[in-house]
Amino acid sequence: MPKGKSRRVAVVRFRRVQRWVGSALVALLLLLTGIGPDIATAEAADSGRLLPYLAKLQPSDLVPGADRFGQPTPNTPTVPVYKGEAVVGHAYLTSDFVNTTGYSGRPIDVVVGLTADGTVTGARLMDHHEPIVLIGIPPARINGFINGYVGKNVLTLATQSAASPPVDIVSGATVTVMVIGDSIIRSGKKVMQSLGKAGPDTAPTIVKSVDLSKTAVEDWTTLIGDGSVRRLTLTVGEVNAAFEKTGRAEAIARAEAGSPDETFIDLYAALVSIPSIGRSLLGDAEYETLTKRLKPGQQAVWVAGQGRYSFKGSGYVRGGIFDRVEMIQHEGSIRFRDKMHKRLGSVAAAGAPDFPEIGLFVLPEGTEFNPADPWRLQLLVQRAIAALDKVFVTFDLGYQPPDKYLKTEQPAPTAAASPDQSASHSAAIQAAGAEAAEEAAEVPLWQRIWQNRQLDITVLASAILLLTGIFFFQDQLTKRPKLYERVRTAYLVFTLVWLGWYATAQLSVVNILTFANALRTDFRWDYFMMDPLVFILWFSVAASLLFWGRGAFCGWLCPFGALQELASKAAKRIGIRQITVPFALHQRLWPIKYIVFLLLFGVSLQSLGTAEKAAEIEPFKTAIILHFIRDWWFVAFAVALLAAGLVIERFFCRYLCPLGAALAIPGRLRMFDWLRRYKECGSPCQRCGNECPVQAIHPDGSINPNECIQCLHCQMLYHHDHKCPVMIQKRQKREKWQAAEAKLAAEKEAAARSTVATADPATGRLTIRPHGS
Repeated sequence: MPKGKSRRVAVVRFRRVQRWVGSALVALLLLLTGIGPDIATAEAADSGRLLPYLAKLQPSDLVPGADRFGQPTPNTPTVPVYKGEAVVGHAYLTSDFVNTTGYSGRPIDVVVGLTADGTVTGARLMDHHEPIVLIGIPPARINGFINGYVGKNVLTLATQSAASPPVDIVSGATVTVMVIGDSIIRSGKKVMQSLGKAGPDTAPTIVKSVDLSKTAVEDWTTLIGDGSVRRLTLTVGEVNAAFEKTGRAEAIARAEAGSPDETFIDLYAALVSIPSIGRSLLGDAEYETLTKRLKPGQQAVWVAGQGRYSFKGSGYVRGGIFDRVEMIQHEGSIRFRDKMHKRLGSVAAAGAPDFPEIGLFVLPEGTEFNPADPWRLQLLVQRAIAALDKVFVTFDLGYQPPDKYLKTEQPAPTAAASPDQSASHSAAIQAAGAEAAEEAAEVPLWQRIWQNRQLDITVLASAILLLTGIFFFQDQLTKRPKLYERVRTAYLVFTLVWLGWYATAQLSVVNILTFANALRTDFRWDYFMMDPLVFILWFSVAASLLFWGRGAFCGWLCPFGALQELASKAAKRIGIRQITVPFALHQRLWPIKYIVFLLLFGVSLQSLGTAEKAAEIEPFKTAIILHFIRDWWFVAFAVALLAAGLVIERFFCRYLCPLGAALAIPGRLRMFDWLRRYKECGSPCQRCGNECPVQAIHPDGSINPNECIQCLHCQMLYHHDHKCPVMIQKRQKREKWQAAEAKLAAEKEAAARSTVATADPATGRLTIRPHGS
């Protein structure tokens, strides 16, 4: 048998085996998905987890000063906490009252101590299966977030359920901590309802309100003098002294430079929904615009500042939250968001200074805030002591609306009623209120997260739309090699920097394991919609599998893949020698990633937590989510893989990536083949195969869709008339034809120039003769 024919026969046989193996893997995965112990269901069925958790805690861990736990409360999964013979609080497990399922698809169990008025006195994280926290984020940072709720009232926080958490979010574990915070608030509210202590307090005998009839315009001196505008001035020395009181040596060592008397920040605040103050500071036109925007009962706050420290900061640009200021009234707090903010250029009041920063903040509709009561603006001053660790101190700017803008009212007396009637009426009102509150409904947590990340969602959707256009019009792009290289490099930089390091939207095989586990147990879409960017990426990947296989994600939208390719480009540019893996060896190495995926999947059927830890074979968490700030062995592993990628392009993608293997299996079902080939590809030309960054092109010229990352490099070569032999021949024929045409035209022109036509004057006959004769 001729050598070429035997090679083609071998390739055909290999393809048949490959298809059989792929089909078998799909069948195996479908079979395994339906078996195995229903771990989550078994855990959910166990409703008595509070007592075993309490056995691991001291009463004082949940309620300071408490010395013993009582007997469980009948019909309510709570346990009273005693100090001597007095009940000083109740202990409960958040998962017994609300859904606490995190990004892993498993409950996050937090035991909380609550006083009779709804104040959190202690909280402990007892059990979870969150991948980012299992290995990655130190438990101390999660516990620090939970402790931030201590001292806050759950009933007050529940009135701001649509706002952001009242505690600083842990970077890198956003979904996990938002689930924890949300579950503490919602479960605490239900505990208070179950204990019959969530009803309204007795109405005050005197009610203060803002007198809207007072609209006089005042100058800056008057506004400052009567307290209409309140001020907080901090010097460098005062801020350094505050950090010294924290006792944190790292923060003290990074003291603010400059003279102790130098102004650190000069901060001003006012309630501009009070007509006179609003007209004075904003001017008539701006105030009228504001009043048209405000709904009944809605308030607006004016904040201005100057000095070396910005009260706005830059956090709102990345996440939409002004993380340096917070508005607090009684036990409730209000975080400012970019949607509430309007930038102002100047102050309308006569004699007012020029401020570099002025912001107008409209409080969200429905916010529990009384404009006639005192409140304070809390300034958070942060000092970085490590890449992901900061120390904070706070300063308060107190605000009391001047009495001249307030009026007092005596509530109308109500008709007397019998005790039974009053109790019945009160119970009816309380029941109706509770029912209305449940129906009014707190916006689901995943919806709040999506609302807070609208800008990020828009950017990602635009990037996916652009990538779709690149694929659909790939011929127009790849016909222009320089443009193709620039577009691809720019897209990879976007994927690495914005999608990966900024938005931390790195897909992982853990997502697949969690999804498979949820299918076998308690599947709910809101588990997977907690992170909008990851959900959108998975949705786009699922759609792209039908068109282009796994390549759309692996070649364009994977941040770690982008990091490898950009590093490889840099290595080639500086002359690092590349290693070409023999194709026979390459064929024997790429199945390793499928074996890794199957092992992880099998382990996940028995223990999802163990599989999540084993999934650390993916360096994604280290290199992308945590920015290489981890224990040295994780960093060393990630760096080793990147170093291997400097000499073997996309080494991890080729041979170890379990996510790529998982996507390749359903990717075999794609409906279209968009990559164009010539009959000469592979025989004799091997150019595409030699230049393919992942060696996805076989020696016979065919492309292995399981390994192809859709980088379109082969399509650029397909159209390149200086690299592709077929295109080179076409170009040479075209140039030869063009040269012949040019030669013929030149000869005709030369002939025309070498002859002279003359006419005989007598006969008029035309005579043609050589020029110069």
